[in-house]
Amino acid sequence: MGNYLVYIGTYTGPQSQGIYVYKFETGSGRLTPLGLAVESANPTFLVVHPNHRFVYAVNEIGNYEGQKTGGVSAYALDRKTGKLTFLNQVSSGGIDPCHISLDRTGKYALVANYTSGSVAAFPLLADGRLGKASAFVQHAGHGVNPERQEGPHAHSINLSPDNRFAIAADLGLDELLVYRFDATQGTLVANNPPFVKVPAGAGPRHFAFHPNGKFAYTIEEMGSSVTAFSYDAAGGILHPLQTLSTLPKDFKGRDDSAEVQVHPSGKFLYGSNRGHDSIAVFAIDAAQGTLTPVDYVPTQGKEPRNFGIDPTGAYLIAANQNSNTLVVFRIDAKTGRLTATGQVLELQAPVCVKFVPVE
Repeated sequence: MGNYLVYIGTYTGPQSQGIYVYKFETGSGRLTPLGLAVESANPTFLVVHPNHRFVYAVNEIGNYEGQKTGGVSAYALDRKTGKLTFLNQVSSGGIDPCHISLDRTGKYALVANYTSGSVAAFPLLADGRLGKASAFVQHAGHGVNPERQEGPHAHSINLSPDNRFAIAADLGLDELLVYRFDATQGTLVANNPPFVKVPAGAGPRHFAFHPNGKFAYTIEEMGSSVTAFSYDAAGGILHPLQTLSTLPKDFKGRDDSAEVQVHPSGKFLYGSNRGHDSIAVFAIDAAQGTLTPVDYVPTQGKEPRNFGIDPTGAYLIAANQNSNTLVVFRIDAKTGRLTATGQVLELQAPVCVKFVPVE
């Protein structure tokens, strides 16, 4: 049990000014607003440094200091007050950066630029500031859907557990691109093979490794599906195992799947549906890594773009972007099922949920 700060990234506008912070108590499951942590433009995706002293955000914009790029911002974190202090901002190297992750050593930030379809790496300086890009890769090609996949659209980039490979999910190419990552130089070099395909037109969005490092999962926005992979850690190679819908069989209508996360226990996988407005719950086979549907739980709001599972694995907080709410669910440790706690907190356009332990 313990207390956490919870940081929420948002799309900014008249009612939202940046990154917001909450206090979360795992004993009671209570989420308490602490207010605006820092002003920022469209800080839609966040990541916390392993030392819990810094927070990094992508600024999902298309014009950074007159350039056709977005921004990446660094902040110092005060664990007593929850407030963030702006350190610096750099160009993301592409338009509309939408995802950021850190390498396992905490020395580099990796960013995916959606609209222009590129990925980049940035060194993190000793004082927490961001340095100039150490790597930049422009994706090329297109998918089968002329409206959504006319070109590359990098939607996330994540490091392997051993920090040797970076996996970028590109919605426009229907590919998970694999890069060899050099943690001393911050470079990204295409692996051999350089990518693995998902079903045509599915549009891979976010990606998560299993805690044991043997399996991995991607959620496909356009296909409203999840694909399970076995992972060859020595070669950085993903082998598809199965693809399942994130929706119940009787659902008819538009849906775009969004976030995917593995429970800290490794027993369950969660994926969010925007349209069906639910969290899909899957059980993970411990030996095979394959998935079995367990439940589809309404998020009590519209367009759950993101959610966060607290580090103890007891609670899930869903961020309903279009109904402007955060909803807290309790997780059943045996079945993985979600039960609403009754807590619904209002926040304009929430899109990312990150936990930080409080000393």
